[in-house]
Order: sequence, then structure tokens, then C-alpha cells
Amino acid sequence: MNGNFVIAGGSKGIGLELVKQLEPVADRIDVYSRSVDELVVTDKVIHHVCDFTSEELVLDELPDVIHGIAYCPGSINLRSFRGLKISDFRVDYEVNFIGAVKFLQACFGGLKKGSATASASALLFSTIAVTQGLPMHASIAAAKGAVEGLTRSIAAEWAPKIRVNCLAPALTDTPLASKFFATEESRTAMASKYPLGRTGEPSDLASAAKFLLSPESGWITGQVIHVDGGMSTLRT
Repeated sequence: MNGNFVIAGGSKGIGLELVKQLEPVADRIDVYSRSVDELVVTDKVIHHVCDFTSEELVLDELPDVIHGIAYCPGSINLRSFRGLKISDFRVDYEVNFIGAVKFLQACFGGLKKGSATASASALLFSTIAVTQGLPMHASIAAAKGAVEGLTRSIAAEWAPKIRVNCLAPALTDTPLASKFFATEESRTAMASKYPLGRTGEPSDLASAAKFLLSPESGWITGQVIHVDGGMSTLRT
């Protein structure tokens, strides 16, 4: 699985775990995020300071040839619909959808070159809340719903050489969701809601992401794949 990979938001959480899993098999990994956080920079793993909510996004030093990309930035803004301001919707939309659009546009040229010999792959992230209708999720579910629509549209447009897929997780133990795992009691209560008896770990999502970026998933595109402990389909 050699190649050049570009990860947006790869310095913590799921993005960081994806970088760790890709590093042994990649030629180069470029990580774009606001800060280096927990990322270990090496000759192979290169960090670039970047804010995907900035009006003019410039991704400096992108590889000329790219074989896989993942857009990992996200938000968890849980409030009642009555409590949400229009500005809240705009912020979630900017981070989750517009940032992904900017990232895809910036990387397209490199992906096109990377697909010259084999299919290149792009990966986005949604949430279980798009299909499950969860209360307090209006803003993030709306923004991620746009991401799912974008996934299918771009997958059709970029076929057959560039594959585009999306992962839709349930609650995952990342820094972004740390408030839901503040105590052992809250952790246990959350885990009990899932058919598999636990919430997600970054490695669960990163393993699925690595697969979708690899040649092993070469006949998969335009899919929104739920990695959610069974919550979206099972009742136990």
C-alpha cells in the first residue's frame, strides 16, 4: 500500500490514529491541522499548520502525486433546536462541509495524477445522527447530511479513477467527545446503549478508513458506511 497520503485533522483523535496506521505502509503522509498536538513528526510524516475554516484555504507543499486523502475535522454541537442560533448552524457547516469541499478541491489535481496507474481514494466523515434522527443533533446532522450528499455526487463525478467514500460513526472516544467520557459511570452508561456493549475507539474508525484508502477496497465507491457498534440497524 505504498503511496502519498494527505490527512486533514490528523493530529488528534481518529485522524491521528489513521496516520499511525498508515505510517508503516505509506511513502509520505502530509497532515494539515491547526496545531501539531499529539502528532509525531518524522521524515515521512510532515505537519502543516492550517485552518480549514479560513476564508482562503491554502494547502502549502501538497505532494504532486496523491494516492489517498481523508478529511477528519468535525464538531459536536449538541443543543436543542430552540437553543441553536443561525451562527451555530453556520459554524458546523463551515467546519464539516465547506472545509471538506475546500480540501477536495485542493487535492483533486494530485489525486488525478495518483490515479494514473491505480485508483486513488478520498474519504469523508459523517455521523449516525444523519439517519437516526437523534434529538439535540439538528445542526451537526444537517451539516453531515450535506457531507453524505457530497460523497455520492463527487464519487459519480470522479469515477472511475478516483473513489470517494464516507464513514458514519457513532460516539467515539476522542478528544472532541471527551465530555461524554468524563467519568467511569458516564462511560459505562454510554456503552450500554450499543448492541456490541461499548462505544467506539479511534482505532475502530481508523482501521475502516485505512481499508477504504487501500487497494483492497478497490470496488467500493459512493458509499456511506456505518461504523457504530450496531446502533443504526440492531435492537437488542
